[in-house]
Amino acid sequence: MIEHNPARTFIRHLVLILGVVLVMFPVYVAFVASTLDLPSITQAPMPVRPGSFFLSNYLQAMYEGSKNLGSVAGVMLKNSFIMAMGISMGKIVISLIAAFAIVFFRFPGQNFFFWSVFITIMLPIEVRIMPSYKVISDLGMLNSYAGLILPMMVSATGVFLFRQFFKSIPREIVEAAQMDGSSPMRFLIQILVPMTRTFIAAMFVIQFLYGWNQYLWPLLITTEEKYYTLLIGISRMLAVGDQQAEWHIIMATTILAMLPPVLVVISMQKQFVKGMTETEK
Repeated sequence: MIEHNPARTFIRHLVLILGVVLVMFPVYVAFVASTLDLPSITQAPMPVRPGSFFLSNYLQAMYEGSKNLGSVAGVMLKNSFIMAMGISMGKIVISLIAAFAIVFFRFPGQNFFFWSVFITIMLPIEVRIMPSYKVISDLGMLNSYAGLILPMMVSATGVFLFRQFFKSIPREIVEAAQMDGSSPMRFLIQILVPMTRTFIAAMFVIQFLYGWNQYLWPLLITTEEKYYTLLIGISRMLAVGDQQAEWHIIMATTILAMLPPVLVVISMQKQFVKGMTETEK
């Protein structure tokens, strides 16, 4: 029996609305600032209604950039997108193949290799950052997309999650594939991958956001502005010393930096929730 209490329903909705307002208000302020000119932003108090410089500010951010930064938002968007896509797709592919080998093949040291990978979860990126930088530097991958992507592609979390999912697959499916003469890669691509599509979609969303929000690693290996990501670019825009920061361009770039991850989450929301809550077999 479901009890309908109007007072409790009102309180729950009020709390949810207040939570949304608290979360979205800074975003709204950033959007308003991106539509104003610099004098309007620096005056106190700043207007709370959008201004008339929306188009000019965003065009300047996309194609001209800030005065103290040679790179523009259009280039930085491309770099961030390439990095996020490379990291997310690379992690999914490597995690799938690694988990597939650990679960469905028998070889000496099988558990040792798995736990060797899994234990890296306990190591924060700061511990691995200098060895990773040394390797990338020695390979001549500084200021390159390969240098941005390759060290971030291995995911112990992804290997563990895919391993747990593969271990829950009934043995009868594996035996049926073997009786049909299916090769290991055909079994992986035609049977396992379709079975894990919602889980793969959920992993893609998580890893895309992880790659998009990377700051420390791109900061270390990029010194040429043509390889700056959006987070690096926004940080450089703020480093103006005694000069006046171009807040209208910074805010426009910030809003542009928010759009791709928001679009990914919204477009894959169903698959993300389904992949996190259901198991398809």
